[in-house]
Amino acid sequence: MALYARAEGNWLSVASLISLMADVCGAEAPGVRSSISRLKRRGIILSERHAGQAGYSLAASTLEVLAEGDVRIFERRRATAEDGWIMVVFSVPESEREKRHALRTTLTRLGFGTAAPGVWVAPGNLGSETRHTLERRGLAPYVDIFQGDYVAFGDPRAKVSSWFDLDELTAMYADFLHRYRPVLYRTTSGAMDPQGAFSEYVPMLTHWRRLPYRDPGLPMSLLPPGWIGESAGALFDDLNQVLSPLAQKHALSVIHGGEKEAGGGR
Repeated sequence: MALYARAEGNWLSVASLISLMADVCGAEAPGVRSSISRLKRRGIILSERHAGQAGYSLAASTLEVLAEGDVRIFERRRATAEDGWIMVVFSVPESEREKRHALRTTLTRLGFGTAAPGVWVAPGNLGSETRHTLERRGLAPYVDIFQGDYVAFGDPRAKVSSWFDLDELTAMYADFLHRYRPVLYRTTSGAMDPQGAFSEYVPMLTHWRRLPYRDPGLPMSLLPPGWIGESAGALFDDLNQVLSPLAQKHALSVIHGGEKEAGGGR
C-alpha cells in the first residue's frame, strides 16, 4: 500500500488492495482484510471512504517513517572518514525491560554495531536520524549520545570487523545478488510484462529494504576490498530503474480500473 498510495492522494480502495496483494503473492481476500485490520489497530493506516468507496490512508506518523525510509532505501548515503563516529549508551530500569529490547532493536535497525557491552557505535553521519528515531519512539530519556573521532588504539579497519557483523551482511547481500540477477536478465531481455514486473518488483523491494538498515554505510576505506554491498546496490538500482515503471503501470491499471468498476456499480 505504501508504495502506491502516496502517489494516489494517500488513499487506496479496499478492492484495489485485495487485487494488488493477489497479484504479488496470491493472497485471498479474507487474509488481506485480516492483515489490513491489524495495521488499522496499530494506527499505521486509517479507514476512509472516498466517493462512497471503502478504503484506507496512511497515518501521518507512517508517512513520516516512509519518507525517512526512502532516503535509506534509494539514496544509501555512505559515510566518509571525516564524519567520525556516533556512540550511544543507555540505561534502562529493570522495571522497563521492554524499553531495553526496543532500544537494541532500534539501534540494530539503524545499523549500529557494538564496540563493547552496552556501547553502540555507528558512522557519524547517522547522528540526526538516530536522534530523531529515538525521540519518535519515546526512547530518548534512556539514552546518551556522543559524537567524535576514533583516536587510539588499534587499526580502525580491524575494529570495524569486530564492531559490525560484516560476514552476516556479506551473506545477505550475496543472497540478494543470487536471487535477483536472473530477474534483471529476464526484464532486460524483454520477457516481462507489467503484471509480471509488479509481481517481481514488490517482493524485490521488500527484500532489499532490510539491507540498507542493516548496513550502516561505513566508509569504503574501512571495508574489505571489493565490498559486495556495492555490487548489490548497483543491481538494486538497475532493477528499480527497469521494473518500477512497469510495475507502476500495472498498479495504476488496477487502482483506476477498480475505481471505475466501483463507480459503475453505484
